[in-house]
Amino acid sequence: MFSEGQLYSPVTTGDDGDVTVHLSDEHPGVHDPEYRQRRNAIAALALDYRAGEPLPRIDYTESEQQVWRIVSAELLRRHREYACAEVLAAEQRLGLPVDHIPQLAEVTAKLVPLSGFRYAPAAGLVPLRRFFGSFADRTFHSTQYIRHHSAPLYTPEPDAIHEIIGHANQLASPRFAAVYAEVGAAVARLETEAALKFLADVFWFSMEFGVLREAGEIRCYGAGLLSSFGEIAEFRDANLRPLDIHEMGTATYDITHYQPTLYCAESISHIEDVIGEFFSTMTDDTVTAHLTAR
Repeated sequence: MFSEGQLYSPVTTGDDGDVTVHLSDEHPGVHDPEYRQRRNAIAALALDYRAGEPLPRIDYTESEQQVWRIVSAELLRRHREYACAEVLAAEQRLGLPVDHIPQLAEVTAKLVPLSGFRYAPAAGLVPLRRFFGSFADRTFHSTQYIRHHSAPLYTPEPDAIHEIIGHANQLASPRFAAVYAEVGAAVARLETEAALKFLADVFWFSMEFGVLREAGEIRCYGAGLLSSFGEIAEFRDANLRPLDIHEMGTATYDITHYQPTLYCAESISHIEDVIGEFFSTMTDDTVTAHLTAR
């Protein structure tokens, strides 16, 4: 089952108003006081944000810009080899910059004409109901921090590279964006936490780690694969299973390692027919039926 808390460094606000991002002992930046201060400041800007205000602008350092340039160039090369045609076409239309980290306002300006999606800042973890529910309004909550410069091709948590290179390139496809919107509409119908977790798990194995068959090859469309330099080159070695909503919603898996089992669609239409249709019709009752099935 999916555990959202493991994906993010917790963010707290003290009685004095100071914001602190709590990095794990294994985080590449945990012993870098400058990086930790930077993370705290970026998180504070997100927490201060109110809907309708201009999106927070981050004055990224040259070190952060260099991380973006390194990762962007490497991922673009890997996308050409491993990403599906729908993602590649969306990526070309979106035209994310390679030479600098785009501000969320810049990403929004590029996305809205393509799929209607806009970005909003997140300090870190966004509760499942709010995160997925916002898709109904075509809003995507995104972190703005960048991974530590000592490990540009690795991050233990979703950073701006994952949120933008992974999700924005996916959201630039109207077909994928429509699936996201169905996820948001589904959240409004769900009352139980069990149903919400089931939704999150199906999303994980589709829009985060989805793959499909295309022109005789296995290619990826999931944002988690599109933004991972290491895993995008390894996913073809995974145990590939056909799309199965019951399995996807009840599988046990470890988010800290490459996914050993992935669910493979036969086409974009197959994703829409199975994944999109499930999200468009799911209720607490349909999830209960899955959870009680033997």
